[in-house]
Amino acid sequence: MSTTTPLEVVRRYFDALAAKDFATVAGMLADDIVWHQPGANRFSGTHHGSAAVGEMIGGMMTVSEGTFELATIGAPMVNGALVGVPVHFTGKREGAAMAQDGIDLLRIEGDRIAEVWLFSSDPRSEDAFWGAASA
Repeated sequence: MSTTTPLEVVRRYFDALAAKDFATVAGMLADDIVWHQPGANRFSGTHHGSAAVGEMIGGMMTVSEGTFELATIGAPMVNGALVGVPVHFTGKREGAAMAQDGIDLLRIEGDRIAEVWLFSSDPRSEDAFWGAASA
């Protein structure tokens, strides 16, 4: 049994994201993670497995020309294995920019992230930024 708390896992995850340390981020994801990405864009939907989530994050960095950033803007809120975090995320690419708030809800098992639900304050502008879902 892990002695790492869900809050410690989530803080380490957001620190790694802020540093764009994607190797650490990848190592924190459970092999069978389930990731619920909102909206109706090329990255939306439920992604299963750490490889699929890594591919999605890599795609976001490519589309945003490496500018996608996510920062916490409030204290994490813990309810057992669930941690909700108010966030602000931004990105730029040629001809478009995005900046909005959201909530990330993470379910922690041991010292790994097992499931993630993301919520965006302006889903339409996020969809416009990321581009249409593939047919």
